[in-house]
Amino acid sequence: MSLLKRIEKGGQGGAGDGQGSSPTPIRPKSPQKQMRRAAPSTSQKDAFKDLKERIQDKLVAELDPAMDVSRTDEVRRTIQDMYDQILTQENIILSRSERERLFEGIVAEILGFGPIEVLLADEAVSEIMVNGPDKVFVERKGKLSLTNISFENNEHVMKVIDRIVSPLGRRIDESSPYVDARLPDGSRVNAIVPPLALNGPTLTIRKFEKDPLTIDDLVRFGSMSAETAEFLKACVIARLNIVVSGGTGSGKTTLLNVLSSFIPADERIITVENAAELQLHQEHVVTLESRPPNIEGKGEVTIQDLVINTLRMRPDRVVVGECRGGETLDMLQAMNTGHDGSLTTAHANSPRDMLSRLETMCLMAGMDLPVRAIREQIASAVDMIIQQTRMRDGSRRVVNVTEIQGMEGDVVVMSDIFAFEQQGIENGKIIGRLKPTGLRPKFYDRIEQAGINLPPNIFGASTRY
Repeated sequence: MSLLKRIEKGGQGGAGDGQGSSPTPIRPKSPQKQMRRAAPSTSQKDAFKDLKERIQDKLVAELDPAMDVSRTDEVRRTIQDMYDQILTQENIILSRSERERLFEGIVAEILGFGPIEVLLADEAVSEIMVNGPDKVFVERKGKLSLTNISFENNEHVMKVIDRIVSPLGRRIDESSPYVDARLPDGSRVNAIVPPLALNGPTLTIRKFEKDPLTIDDLVRFGSMSAETAEFLKACVIARLNIVVSGGTGSGKTTLLNVLSSFIPADERIITVENAAELQLHQEHVVTLESRPPNIEGKGEVTIQDLVINTLRMRPDRVVVGECRGGETLDMLQAMNTGHDGSLTTAHANSPRDMLSRLETMCLMAGMDLPVRAIREQIASAVDMIIQQTRMRDGSRRVVNVTEIQGMEGDVVVMSDIFAFEQQGIENGKIIGRLKPTGLRPKFYDRIEQAGINLPPNIFGASTRY
């Protein structure tokens, strides 16, 4: 992308109409008049903002519009040289920290994502929530806090949103006021704008770790026990069909990514997602991503379309990022027709609620199926549900590992293999552990057939054989 196109998508700090239109022409200004104008500013923040805008406008006017911003290091060096030159010419004196902060702010506007660039670089921040131009919240260690970062106006937020979604071939405007997208590093993005968002353009970014978490990390964080981790690894290798259940922000996708890492390297894996987030390191991985309709309302490709197409691609494993509609029925049919070892996630508050959700989502496929037929499909297809929960203290834990045992009459029979036992609260932290229930799963023979022998103590001292 040329520098001119990049600037049109948001590089002028709020100029333009916020919908990717041509930027407002930059008018040359007298440095002396500009300095006199900044001096009587009502606050240091306003003076710094005015200075930033003036230097940024001058940089944009002098930079080569044909410069390729994908060559980040080269462009950054060019901006640094011009920036130093402008400060010298205008005799602007700043402290070292102010000089660096101003430079990084300008570079973020031209090359990055504006004011939130510093939050994206902060590894302690797991989620960024922009509620209009004046309120930017972040999540650190499961707790929300308000930052001192702000945008200039609604148009400034719109430019950053447009910069995120445009490279993906997606759009956001009054006719299509919300969109799911992703950042280049795979972080999940959702944006919704007026007239639906009354507070102004609203942006939510779920950041992903640069280095994907491993099962050892989850054990160290207390998300699960070492015994549970060993058991889940065996289940994936033994090609059991697993559904990860949980609420929003409970860590479902992270756990799905960890489970997917256990898939043997010699198997063909096909992933299907709304916005590609999974970070698999196996060599034979095909990643599919759904597509929204174009401006004419045509060309939409849904998750259901991709799941159906996936079955024609000779997959060893099908991994669906999230089931939220009619694609659930196709996913269950895939699990029932030789595609063992499939993995997916869905929203639910408990394993039993997950069964009800699966029924409801199957009905959304538009097929007039009796409930008993759907339950039989679920009982036959799904081997295990892993329930992930975000606790009150902000921690994310596995609270149930539940086996689907089959049907008794019209009821799907379930039994917990592991269940979380809370022991108390200490200094605001929930104390507890995921413990075995003492039951050995009925599918254990499939684990043994895969050549895996788990020690009996994994299922508890009172294991029933």
